Amino acid sequence: MNGEGKESKEVKMEEAVNKERVVFMWGYLPGALPQRTPLLSPVNVQIPASAGCSWTDVCGGGCGFAMAISDSGKLITWGSTDDLGQSYVTSGKHGEIPEPFPLPTEVSVVKAAAGWAHCAAVTENAEVYTWGWKECIPSGKVFGDLPMGTNLEKDVFERQNSLLAEQDKQIDICSCWYTHFMKGEILEVSPRSQGSRSSGGTFSAADSKGGGEEGTKRRRTSSAKHSAESSSSGDETLSALPCLVTLNPGVRIATVAAGGRHTLALSDTGQVWGWGYGGEGQLGLGSRIRMVSSPHPVPCIESSSLGKDRASALSRGSLSSERQSFRVPGSYVKGIACGGRHSAVITDAGALLTFGWGLYGQCGQGSTDDELSPTCVSSLLGIRIESVAAGLWHTVCVSTDGDVYAFGGNQFGQLGTGGDQAETLPRLLDAPSLENTNVKIVSCGARHSAIITEDGKIFCWGWNKYGQDPWKYIFAYLSQCCGVWLKLKTEILSSRCLKQLGLGDVIDRNIPSQVTIEGCSPKNIACGWWHTLLLAESPT
Repeated sequence: MNGEGKESKEVKMEEAVNKERVVFMWGYLPGALPQRTPLLSPVNVQIPASAGCSWTDVCGGGCGFAMAISDSGKLITWGSTDDLGQSYVTSGKHGEIPEPFPLPTEVSVVKAAAGWAHCAAVTENAEVYTWGWKECIPSGKVFGDLPMGTNLEKDVFERQNSLLAEQDKQIDICSCWYTHFMKGEILEVSPRSQGSRSSGGTFSAADSKGGGEEGTKRRRTSSAKHSAESSSSGDETLSALPCLVTLNPGVRIATVAAGGRHTLALSDTGQVWGWGYGGEGQLGLGSRIRMVSSPHPVPCIESSSLGKDRASALSRGSLSSERQSFRVPGSYVKGIACGGRHSAVITDAGALLTFGWGLYGQCGQGSTDDELSPTCVSSLLGIRIESVAAGLWHTVCVSTDGDVYAFGGNQFGQLGTGGDQAETLPRLLDAPSLENTNVKIVSCGARHSAIITEDGKIFCWGWNKYGQDPWKYIFAYLSQCCGVWLKLKTEILSSRCLKQLGLGDVIDRNIPSQVTIEGCSPKNIACGWWHTLLLAESPT
């Protein structure tokens, strides 16, 4: 091995100094360009002069707005503007030019996440601020500490369940209905039907692209009534300004994840906290509590259910055909992810646990059942999972060996398996483009996925445009995610293409396809609902 002298060290230092971090974006950000056209290929994002000199991280963003962090610790947002709804309602009033978001603290932001129309940010003081749709914003104080490890106090959870049950009774019946204003109509979508349940590895997604619109009911409203209800349910009542999340004394948050209407936070000791909507079990509290208005501890490491992967389990001769309780490998949680209405966590031992809505198999348990509590994905036992990401209806994870596994909805090729068959069990991606490649970073948008490999390649796949009937997909999309009054102008519902894959065209991809950006070294990638952000190093 050759040694390094003073001269070689100086050269390396000079190279490091001469590299700057840049952000690229592509896809659909309504306010990102004056024409509100989607970005077909990666475009450089200019950092505002008031925010610092460079970027430190990308955070994806929500529906139509993007978020990233500058080297000065400022949270930078851009995208949707007032007349297009989403991000304006989250009190950011984002515009075409990226600007620092006005948080009520000067402390630097280190992590951030966004759901459909709510956001959360973690400061260097390990505190969490959140804002956006009021139903996603916690209020009140948690009732007590949650011990780590196996010594969970039974009375704590009994009190928690009692509190949640009482809170659930007080929820107005309107919260069960997802209601939206659409062109003078109220679009009401009933809670999803139970539908047919299935077990096994795959099922056809051809009939599920509508995403539950069969439960949709519309009724006409007069323009007068529409105007009255709009004024009484405006931004000031539906949205909340940034506020500090109240946690127990001594709890320090390391990172956050945001789903359609729920949020998870991970402490520096590996404890998961959750709040927001939990009607499908996405908060992991063991029930279908619809709204959790204060942060509650999610019991992940205590005895967990073992998934219903009967074939895999029986082949190992380790389980009966019924779900069993067992000790989760690991002593704390090291990673979290939120999808549209499901969640996933990873333990320090590399075990993957999922919970929440399972209609498309996005929990990876071999069935389409909802998982109300964190449940170990048994087919991945023995494979150490390093990172996980979740989309609207799908989940993608990466092992320490650099392999990619995907499961859940696949209507637009978002699993990267080469077809449109949903997968209820994790499936290893064996596309030729990933042969002899180790994946390091993964992210999911609503219906698309993205990865960065060890050798610095970028791959994207999934939804790249609206289909032949954009209204159908939009109605289904909103019904799955929002559950609140939503302002949208008709132009966002036109047949624009959402080129979130950055491949220069509008064709969906069902296998990982490489995105090329010359002269840059990728460092992180983060998908918003309809767009993608890339953090890269570029020579100055």
